[in-house]
Amino acid sequence: MEDQILIVEDEIKLAHLMSDFLTSHHYATHIIHHGNEVLPWLEHNRPSLILLDIMLPGQSGIELCKAIRKFSNVPVIMVSAKVEEIDRLLGLELGADDYICKPFSYAELVARVKAILRRLTSVGELSSSTMKLDESTYSVQYKATSIELTNFEFQLFKPLFNNPNRIFSRDSLMDTMYADQRIVSHRTIDSHIKKLRKKLDEVTQTDSVIQSVYGVGYRFVHPQ
Repeated sequence: MEDQILIVEDEIKLAHLMSDFLTSHHYATHIIHHGNEVLPWLEHNRPSLILLDIMLPGQSGIELCKAIRKFSNVPVIMVSAKVEEIDRLLGLELGADDYICKPFSYAELVARVKAILRRLTSVGELSSSTMKLDESTYSVQYKATSIELTNFEFQLFKPLFNNPNRIFSRDSLMDTMYADQRIVSHRTIDSHIKKLRKKLDEVTQTDSVIQSVYGVGYRFVHPQ
């Protein structure tokens, strides 16, 4: 079964070029040009990934990503022409999984899509005495409670979970998330860690299972 990519882009020519290139790489696509049509469509459809432009008529990409995150962990790649906004859009507000800046090459677009969908096919389960990660659902199971994470949060937490008590620098975590060595600020990692820590702490009832090591980075400590 083909992965379906939802393309939300109001530039009609660009949207169809994106669709044609993705189709040539064996992805199914669906195009929406107006922001207000996205959420109703998602009520009845489950794409494998969403390419979401920021500037849209009706609801903006920012508003849509926030709304989508309330009910779905579907990977979202934000599309922006404003490079200076990337850290804020990716890390501080939305919980998007990746970004791509206009103008972009279609080869780069496909590479970004493949990278995220490749993570989704790596289904498995990692566990400790009281906590386990379920890659099929992007969730953390703590005793009898399930904690849902975004794709980005899950991929960020996985190396920490797999290496308890090991200190990871922000740079090493960024390298884990971005194999193409793009420039992402430490603020992006810090923002996602903050959100991830809040979700875990609320369930484990601990001060923090992800500890900050001043001037160095972060480490995971197993909850009791």
